Amino acid sequence: MRGNLDQTAATGTAPADLIKDSNEAAFMVDVVEASQEVPVIVDFWAPWCGPCKTLGPALEAAVTAAKGKVRMVKVNVDENQMLAQQLRIQSIPTVYAFYQGRPVDAFQGALPPSELKTFVEKLTALSGDDGGLGAALDEAESMLADGHLDDAGEVFAAVLGEEPENARALGGLVRVQIAAGKLDEAEALLNNAPAAIAKAQEIEAGRAQLALARQAESAGPVDELRAVLADDPANHQARLDLAQALHAQGDIAAAIDELLELFRRDREWNDGAAKAQLLTIFDALKPNDPLVAKGRRRLTSMIFA
Repeated sequence: MRGNLDQTAATGTAPADLIKDSNEAAFMVDVVEASQEVPVIVDFWAPWCGPCKTLGPALEAAVTAAKGKVRMVKVNVDENQMLAQQLRIQSIPTVYAFYQGRPVDAFQGALPPSELKTFVEKLTALSGDDGGLGAALDEAESMLADGHLDDAGEVFAAVLGEEPENARALGGLVRVQIAAGKLDEAEALLNNAPAAIAKAQEIEAGRAQLALARQAESAGPVDELRAVLADDPANHQARLDLAQALHAQGDIAAAIDELLELFRRDREWNDGAAKAQLLTIFDALKPNDPLVAKGRRRLTSMIFA
């Protein structure tokens, strides 16, 4: 897909699926999964909505001008009422922007073309060039994956010296601290993140990873928790504790399975603790991790069941 986008930029032509209609059944593929590659704008509209008739074409023009760096999906709320309710669409037009599987921006009502252009430009910047430091960050990621924490930390810190608002570098440095067991240092980095990147995906991922690391410090023995559930399968707290313990051991797939089972049994228990924990795990993983796509798909099917 990256090659298709490069070709788009070179030729000035838009890919066939740049702007498309979608529905409840296709939303995961058209929006959540597609946004792993480029930002996806979702326009919630209805045929009877006057402002929608103004906003829609203007937004399409702004998306087309971006030449493949952002896509647009249109959802008719009259035909997809359950989806609109799930996303809490209270008035139309409402526009959401998704990137790497999650909402990153939104607005309601019709905006003038100049503001739409700014809205789209902010989204294209999310997946744009990083000022030539990408190779260094890729190398730092490899170092971190191989356990060379000091070397990875030095590279991430050097990139931050060049670009203090580089979300990928800051998120990487946070992960280095977490991997080293320096959770307080990781928390300090997150708390002092520049405002411009405080809500970036990499920073939110760091927060999720830190929360999971904190949980791991007090995770109970897996075998004991399994025994409790064997005697009492309806013990929701034990199932949540088991999921946290499994995650602490690195068995993420099993942790997700337990949380989905807890959600199936009682989605409202403890203020929706199962869903909240699932979303924390999804946020902590890389957006293109197969566990994220599979887990989100299973969760969505349960929500709409």
